[in-house]
Amino acid sequence: MKLLRYGAQGAEKPGMLDAAGTVRDLSGIVGDFAGASVSLAAIDKLRAIDPETLPVVEAPGRIGACLAHVPNFHAIGLNYGKHADEAGMARPTEPILFSKATTSLSGPNDPVIIPRGSDKTDWEVELGVVIGRDTLYVSEAQALDHVAGYCVVNDVSERAFQIEMGGQWVKGKSAPTFGPVGPWLVTADEVPDPQALALSLTLNGDLAQNSTTADMIFSVAEIISYMSRFMKLQAGDIIATGTPEGVGMGMKPQRFLRPGDVMELTVEGLGAQRQEAVAAD
Repeated sequence: MKLLRYGAQGAEKPGMLDAAGTVRDLSGIVGDFAGASVSLAAIDKLRAIDPETLPVVEAPGRIGACLAHVPNFHAIGLNYGKHADEAGMARPTEPILFSKATTSLSGPNDPVIIPRGSDKTDWEVELGVVIGRDTLYVSEAQALDHVAGYCVVNDVSERAFQIEMGGQWVKGKSAPTFGPVGPWLVTADEVPDPQALALSLTLNGDLAQNSTTADMIFSVAEIISYMSRFMKLQAGDIIATGTPEGVGMGMKPQRFLRPGDVMELTVEGLGAQRQEAVAAD
């Protein structure tokens, strides 16, 4: 299934894409998509619904973030071999864990706001993983059984805030609009191998990132198992699993976002995003 949220910001409704790509209204069945409503049990109930019985949404308009809110917005750093190389950093021997503020969540086509004082706002196309049930001390062999679905994530990052100002990465990762997710939450049964997905990002029409999840240093299963050693993951948590090479920080000379720049992102089978960078008020 491909689940989505449509409508004006703050007034989104839950929907489902049918086989023809038409949006069907799920608001009579589920209030919204977040937390327990994207658990594996809840998704199983939605899977039993015949989309043809749902009302057609003739003009869905804006597509919102595929989740209304998230309990936790986790992320993995330097998880693509060639990205670590372009950053001039050693390839990690264990996953690098950090968080994004949950208030960074935004729609897949909403503007990305360059924050006040920023000179180094950067882009990062990523595979997002949505957890479907409580996950603690899970083995790698069973880890993917805890995944509700997958989505496209742009892990927008302010490099000076992240790297040059000391402390943890979170402050360079968490400005409002720094977490576009969607357009769809694609249920796990439609992604048989999360390590075989092409992903790309263009900047103003020029290809910047073009890779596959096969270049991940740590697989989705390894990430989930590793994280569950230190924390309990729960339904609705999102994990951004790292970005491939081609970020602005790695370019020579470096290239960062300016107002008017347009990013277009895609992950194979998970849909596309388009964001224009705008200056903060």
